[in-house]
Amino acid sequence: MESTIEFIEGKVKDFKPEIGIILGSGLGELADEYCDKAVSYTEIPGFISSTVKGHKGRLVFAEISGKKVVMMQGRNHFYEGHTMQEITYPVKVLKKLGVETLILTNAAGAVNETYKPSDLMIIKDHINCMGTNPLIGPNDDTLGERFPDMSEVYKKDLREVAKKCAKDLSLDIKEGVYLANSGPCYETPSEIHMARMFGADAVGMSTVPEAIVANYCGMRVLGISCISNAASSANGDSLSHAEVIDTTGKAKGKFKSLIIKIIENL
Repeated sequence: MESTIEFIEGKVKDFKPEIGIILGSGLGELADEYCDKAVSYTEIPGFISSTVKGHKGRLVFAEISGKKVVMMQGRNHFYEGHTMQEITYPVKVLKKLGVETLILTNAAGAVNETYKPSDLMIIKDHINCMGTNPLIGPNDDTLGERFPDMSEVYKKDLREVAKKCAKDLSLDIKEGVYLANSGPCYETPSEIHMARMFGADAVGMSTVPEAIVANYCGMRVLGISCISNAASSANGDSLSHAEVIDTTGKAKGKFKSLIIKIIENL
């Protein structure tokens, strides 16, 4: 990790980010609008390139509302064939760079039947159905303890800030539970029924590993999902990734406004 940190710090010089944002599918435009310096994942030692459409694969540094921010313009996923340790490595790097607050975003399918495409949902808790955990393996005591507490991964005070910001912007925002599956296939009708029984409001294929590691590292976590669709096959309808990108594209305006407002209030 030392070579990763040295490389990034050499590129950005004296820029110590305090807020980190991981931008999910179709939500990368924020990093295009606010970009003082960008470094491709392909250049950074230890980073891997995303193969998914809608994920540019850049680390973007910017000052937003007087705050120093680093944005991951795209993420890596477990279903791409990477290990859990590989996809969460950037979160540990962000911590070492100085990030104390991490905002995680994603596109997710609705499980809650009252949710509509393009709704925004603050994540209040998650359910890990990915079949593994990113903390498996030797523990790095410089980052966190062996058995981290998970009772409040998504900090209540940050959720309250997000809700107030949404209200100030006259945005109708949801708050719910995010369930993560490994992917890459979308869920069957029975799997959606199971997720609903588990208490999930939205389902996706990311975020949870990053949230676990960020919490483990002592970072304050806020999660926001863009509801891209009714969960696959729940109503007998088919679903494609193009539909996900299209819906998040339609919601990007209010999403960007909310993120910027939240940064102003942190």
